[in-house]
Amino acid sequence: MAHHETPPAYGRVPTRVLLCGDANGWHYTVMDQHGTVMDEHGHGQRVPLRASGVLWESPSRHDRDPEPPWWRRHLDETAQALRDHVGQAVTDRTFADLGAEAEIAWFAVEEPTSWEGLITLVEPDPARFPGRVPPFVVTLQPGRGALLPDAHLLFSTLATDAWTVLAAVSERCRTPPPRASFLCGWEDHRSVRIGRGGLGVSTMRADDGTERIGEIHVFRGTGWGGNPGLRLRLDGIDLLDEPARDVAELLRGLGHEVVPYGRNGIKITELG
Repeated sequence: MAHHETPPAYGRVPTRVLLCGDANGWHYTVMDQHGTVMDEHGHGQRVPLRASGVLWESPSRHDRDPEPPWWRRHLDETAQALRDHVGQAVTDRTFADLGAEAEIAWFAVEEPTSWEGLITLVEPDPARFPGRVPPFVVTLQPGRGALLPDAHLLFSTLATDAWTVLAAVSERCRTPPPRASFLCGWEDHRSVRIGRGGLGVSTMRADDGTERIGEIHVFRGTGWGGNPGLRLRLDGIDLLDEPARDVAELLRGLGHEVVPYGRNGIKITELG
């Protein structure tokens, strides 16, 4: 019997994507219009994701402690982040193969560890083509906060006003509404997507009981910048367009104290 190689993936249309988490971690699979499994290379069974398993691991090797109250929220946030990641991976591949974007409508099969997404092909995002969409510029104001195209986020801004600004940003950029997440040490933290990056605000409560902005986070993921391109400027310098190490050295040369933040970020305390 003759051996037939797997046909190339070009032209295959993805219709469903499954996201699952188990004790060993998370993975996803993509199905084409014929119900055949596709991975990022057009063959195989599933694509592993960089996320830990879904079972609570007790700090003690010998005891099985019950899940802490915050564990379910942790899984919810992990699943949400992975749905975003899978959505970007699938739409990038769809654009490369078919010249279209993949719009995914997610449905819970078994929350929070099992999800199914129905894929619809839509027109490509105009921001994939240079010059089609103006950039979204966030300008840092040392000691004051940040200026946005149509608003501002100053450290004197009340939390309620900050959330209104983030909601307006999501409408302008046609991205999901601001998302709240737990960030240790802060009263509240919410962020909004801007293309493949995002803008986040952490709030703190003062002695008089008022809740105001305490810290502003701006980030942009690797790869395509999304709609619209997010830019972070300080004294005319686009901080997100330069290698992180170069930005850190530049800021140190200007006399700022630069502290590593997270996996790939930096924090300038006096700037917020």
